[in-house]
Amino acid sequence: MWFPAVSRDPARTIVFVEGVTDELALSLAARRSGRDLAAEGVSVVPINGAHAISRFLRQAAAEEPGAKVAGLYDEGEEEVIRAALERAGYGPNLDRSRLEGIGFFACIADLEDELIRATGEFALSRLIELEGDVHPWQTFRNQHAWRGRPVDQQFRRFIRSVSERNSRYVRAIVETIDPSRLPRPLRLLLDHVEPGRTRA
Repeated sequence: MWFPAVSRDPARTIVFVEGVTDELALSLAARRSGRDLAAEGVSVVPINGAHAISRFLRQAAAEEPGAKVAGLYDEGEEEVIRAALERAGYGPNLDRSRLEGIGFFACIADLEDELIRATGEFALSRLIELEGDVHPWQTFRNQHAWRGRPVDQQFRRFIRSVSERNSRYVRAIVETIDPSRLPRPLRLLLDHVEPGRTRA
């Protein structure tokens, strides 16, 4: 069974995310907002890439027919998500607004990029100091291929070049950023899966 057995409650929600760092960010963001997703009957399921979404939707329908589904996805994978949801019976002609009504929210370009932009250059510099990465960061920025590029692009590549570093900074950002500055797709998804909230 792919979905953690939180509850057999028909109000249960399964949130599909592309990878484990997205799962980490969403869980931490919920905690920063005073919420416990597992206790609310919300399971966060990494699917290891958007192209797996059809398989996971079929599995959810077979194993958890009463569950609601929602998700985060990278902007570049919107067509994949749209087509999969249409095939699964969530309606025709699903533009981004309709995808959000179902509970699927786009990250531009991905969740790391959203978090970096929400944090800002000054706060990123402080985090790099706190994480003890000043020297590797400066070394990276001096590489010919990255010299002179915007800081957000540099930092995104810097953290994604090492999986441990990526998870570490996703955690650091979500745990230090003001909850009101969390990226829009994270905030909207958390609102969407909030118990008692009326959904489209």
